[in-house]
Amino acid sequence: MDTHNLKIYNEREKMKTQVEDINRNIYDIKNKDDYEIKIQGLNREIVEEISRLKNEPDWMLEIRLKALKMYEELELPTWGPDLSELNMDDIATYVKPKSKLNSSWEDVPEDIKNTFDKLGIPEAEKKSLAGVGAQYDSEVVYHSMKEDLIKQGVIYTDMESAVRDYPEIVKKHFMKCVPISDHKFVALHAAVWSGGSFVYVPKGVKLDFPLQSYFRLNSPESGQFEHTLIIVDEGASLHFIEGCSAPKYNKVNLHAGCVELYVKDNAYLRYSTIENWSKNMMNLNTKKAIVGKNAQMDWVTGSFGSKVSMLYPMSILNGQGSKTEYTGITFAGGGQNLDTGFKVIHNAPNTSSVINSKSISKDGGACTYRSLVRINENAKNSKCSVSCESLMLDDISKSDTIPVNDIKTDEVEFSHEAKIGKISDKTIFYLMSRGLSEEDAKAMIVRGFAYPISKELPVEYAVEMNNLINLELEGAIG
Repeated sequence: MDTHNLKIYNEREKMKTQVEDINRNIYDIKNKDDYEIKIQGLNREIVEEISRLKNEPDWMLEIRLKALKMYEELELPTWGPDLSELNMDDIATYVKPKSKLNSSWEDVPEDIKNTFDKLGIPEAEKKSLAGVGAQYDSEVVYHSMKEDLIKQGVIYTDMESAVRDYPEIVKKHFMKCVPISDHKFVALHAAVWSGGSFVYVPKGVKLDFPLQSYFRLNSPESGQFEHTLIIVDEGASLHFIEGCSAPKYNKVNLHAGCVELYVKDNAYLRYSTIENWSKNMMNLNTKKAIVGKNAQMDWVTGSFGSKVSMLYPMSILNGQGSKTEYTGITFAGGGQNLDTGFKVIHNAPNTSSVINSKSISKDGGACTYRSLVRINENAKNSKCSVSCESLMLDDISKSDTIPVNDIKTDEVEFSHEAKIGKISDKTIFYLMSRGLSEEDAKAMIVRGFAYPISKELPVEYAVEMNNLINLELEGAIG
């Protein structure tokens, strides 16, 4: 083969698995870094100042200071992605935008409102949501809920209002599902948390439409530390949607939020998340649920952004007959190291868990599926099914599966299946022989791979989530 033909051949081979970067024009909107207060770094005086600015009760300040001490004592994780680039002295731990909390969308400052308008938040609210909260940097700037839910006793507000208005409920549950000693970044979160959502669904109340919170980080070299606390009481039902995004900057941003979920006996909670952080973000989030008797906790997660992610939602099945399902997809491009997975603890008889995880990596991106399944001695007659599949779109990407299965009783049904593969040239050739272009053939393969996950995502409820999925799975194929 002559040099010219060899070059053409090599270019064609390269095109078979080449994928263009996602068009992030909508999500890379940058407003001027215009704020009322911006506090850089981390020490006792800063933690006390954050608490003072929020006019918090003494018991919350005590939690913050205890967490700060724990943060200073705990080491960085010794496994997973490299976090050495993170320097807390360079991170703004609190950024207050020039906006108060508003219940009318028209009262939100114009630049902030325009950002959320472009992301589709108000339109989603009008069409399909029972309630919406919108956070910008460290503070919630908008919150609303339909009147009929208020009449049924549903509480949906920002976390800071909850600390003031429902102190006994918050004290009973705050940092109890996720203890501050869990790991270094949980302790950091508890020390400097700001914003987030509080939900209480009373006994027997079943919400027909979802609630949604959207978290937007605008300020460069800053952290977002929102706290979400949801309590679904006995026999109640809720679908909660969480979306988040940030524009890209040249320096590191940090996300270390925390989600605590309590699903009481015979209750149901679905928690859907689309994380579309920019590629300068370190996403070190922590999410856990405690699940009661005959209750069910379902997770639907899409991780499409950030430079580094370490995210492992966890269900603790404490009640007999409780269930959990995890459905997740991770998409890593060049320069991304996304270490994600799921944890489940079976603490009672007749509990069940189903884990279905998929990952896609391209342009040298790295995906790691890291999981823990623990079935304790008293969890007899329990069932667990794990399936994780990885698709690599080129020869330079990476995918690893690191499961830990700790089964302490013989009276269980347990299965684990893992598959790692590349786009098949034979499959592309077959689809092209049926009249598809090479580009459309690749798109069909990736969409088909992602479909079992994407069909579970709440795109019919939230417009901006639909935008995220379409951009990642359509725009990414070139």
